[in-house]
Amino acid sequence: MKFVKILCFFVLFIPIGAFADDDCLPYKLTPKITLDTPQWSKEVVQPLRHMDLLHGNVVATMVDNYDVVADITNIEDGYCVALKNVFATVGYTDFLVQIDIRHKPNTCTYNAILGHEDEHIRAYLSVIDDFKKELKDSIYSAADSITPIFVRNQSDIDAAIDELNAELQAHPDLILVKQKIKAAEEIRNKRVDQHDTGETLRKCFQ
Repeated sequence: MKFVKILCFFVLFIPIGAFADDDCLPYKLTPKITLDTPQWSKEVVQPLRHMDLLHGNVVATMVDNYDVVADITNIEDGYCVALKNVFATVGYTDFLVQIDIRHKPNTCTYNAILGHEDEHIRAYLSVIDDFKKELKDSIYSAADSITPIFVRNQSDIDAAIDELNAELQAHPDLILVKQKIKAAEEIRNKRVDQHDTGETLRKCFQ
């Protein structure tokens, strides 16, 4: 019996540019983080429909915006896009206070309910103040974990910067601290209600 020896050759195909991102690692920077809180405003409205006569309501609008600045380095085959700076704005921009229309402005009951809702606003603002350091640390941790992105064409740089921003905002540390902020909001607002005996409003009916 004749045996035929078959030799198999395995060819490993490596896509061109597969190591391009690794080539960009030397261009990684230590990111600089700037964290600001926005200016906020308060608006008091009285909806036409009746509300709870003894309780108002506050609607808080929170923003968390992240603008990133990238450092662009031209290498042999393209460009390395590295995260350089993060300018973050996190906090409340607007508070909408709702009071039942049956309370006339500047009356005792109106002012009592408005005073209680102002306590809620202070509770919201205290959350951001207390979490400012943890928030900035989480933004730094997220930004520092991001490695530079390689692109071949200059026209792809903007898309790479958007990708850096998306990766930043999807980082678990940043998601976690925002979850903590939401939980703190609920706890502190409940505490405001628990500590309010209603004595100020009751005096208005005496």
